[in-house]
Amino acid sequence: MNTENHIRNKDRISDLPDALLLHILSFLNTKQAIHTCILSPRWKNLWKHIPTLTLISSQFTTVEIFTEFVSRILSIRDNSTEIHTLEFRRHKVMEPCLLETVLKYAVSHNVQRLDIGVTCVIQHFPTCLLSCRNLSYLDLYVSHPTVYGTTILFPSSLDMPVLTSLGLWHFAFSVGNDGRVDPFSKLNSLKSLNIVYCEVADNQNLCISSTELVNLYIYMVHYAPKTYFGIELCAPNLCTFVFSGIPVEKLSWSKSNLSSIKRVSIDIIEFWKSSQTSLVLFDWLSELANMESLIISSTALQVLSLVPNLLFELPSLCNLKSLRVEKKQISSIPDGIVDILIQKSPSPKMHVVINYNTLMPKAQNFGLKV
Repeated sequence: MNTENHIRNKDRISDLPDALLLHILSFLNTKQAIHTCILSPRWKNLWKHIPTLTLISSQFTTVEIFTEFVSRILSIRDNSTEIHTLEFRRHKVMEPCLLETVLKYAVSHNVQRLDIGVTCVIQHFPTCLLSCRNLSYLDLYVSHPTVYGTTILFPSSLDMPVLTSLGLWHFAFSVGNDGRVDPFSKLNSLKSLNIVYCEVADNQNLCISSTELVNLYIYMVHYAPKTYFGIELCAPNLCTFVFSGIPVEKLSWSKSNLSSIKRVSIDIIEFWKSSQTSLVLFDWLSELANMESLIISSTALQVLSLVPNLLFELPSLCNLKSLRVEKKQISSIPDGIVDILIQKSPSPKMHVVINYNTLMPKAQNFGLKV
């Protein structure tokens, strides 16, 4: 009986190899992982070797306690252990020096994935990231604490050779030495790009040129003339295009650049309804005529209906197999417009879904992160 009790009470988890335990701990946030040090001497220093850091200020009562915690963790963590993933979030106002400290530490430890969401005063893209050659994933949300709409200057050209996923919030793109706004041209491995609340200097076109880009999400709102910009899209392998906001007049200077796009999601902001927007959206659907899947909001359909008989001139959507209409609470679906879209698709396997009282799906519906 004693032998059976001994087997029953044996700590089998602690007998697992370090690599497996560290993998398990990597699913916890850093505060939770540290609490495991009280389990037994076996666990006392294990957390110091975890290759992930998840630092979330909402788990602390004051910003001072959070700042002290972060500084302490960076100082006593095993310095020889590289960082695979760092998630850092502080949405109440914080000092920019803390952000700089965290980013420098991550870069010096060969970080591969960075997910940053903070509110602080910085005017330029963090320079320490420019030397981060191992970064494969970057989601950077930096909100200004005092002036709504304030943006941060993005480098005219970013050189990160292995970066595959990039998300940018509240950034301003400037003109490069060649006179063009083409900040992503050197990101030769980029496959997913999310641009949210960004602007372009001098009302120029934002060039998105990438031979590897597969997924593109853009949320565009023009609150002032300086925030307006066009898009010059050159991405021959682009498959998924998700757009929410106010459409620009032209997506691409060549329709062949858009022929690879198969999945499209479009939402138009409610207050931006005009016949001009209707014509722009019609041009978009014409340019994206090869798509196989379309998610469109009821607001966008209302915009299309502002010009009578416009949809009857739309080229046949010969490849369209799936149509989903997202009906927002504040707008209705114009009569007959769904039937017109279906008629433009000769596919016998057309699948139509109308979701009522829902918001437009975000990029996550297509496997993108925003």
